[in-house]
Amino acid sequence: MMLFVCYPACGTCKKAEKHLKEMNVEYTVRNIREEKPTKEELKEWIAKSDREIRKWFNTSGQAYRNGNVKEKLAVMNEEEILNLLASDGMLVKRPVLIDGTKVLVGYKKEEYDLVKK
Repeated sequence: MMLFVCYPACGTCKKAEKHLKEMNVEYTVRNIREEKPTKEELKEWIAKSDREIRKWFNTSGQAYRNGNVKEKLAVMNEEEILNLLASDGMLVKRPVLIDGTKVLVGYKKEEYDLVKK
């Protein structure tokens, strides 16, 4: 079963979830604010996502803007970046869809269309 990690009040997450429902995909929902991803989970997900670690940040979120994360990232190593991402679920770009072998971060209709049912 797929894992859909999201923030329920997020418009993009709502669009992605609607898409999954329309495709009759079975998944489990996890609220990223209540149950933030662990450092180990993030490390595994990032490796399976084909995305550079810095692309995992929710750059439009308050936590990112208020924490001056952009400036901090410029001088951080990968370990420090993982620790930062794991410290606050609201820093993580969402939604995240995990199907075991592939991880999608953010929502692109074209990518979701390819999800196995």
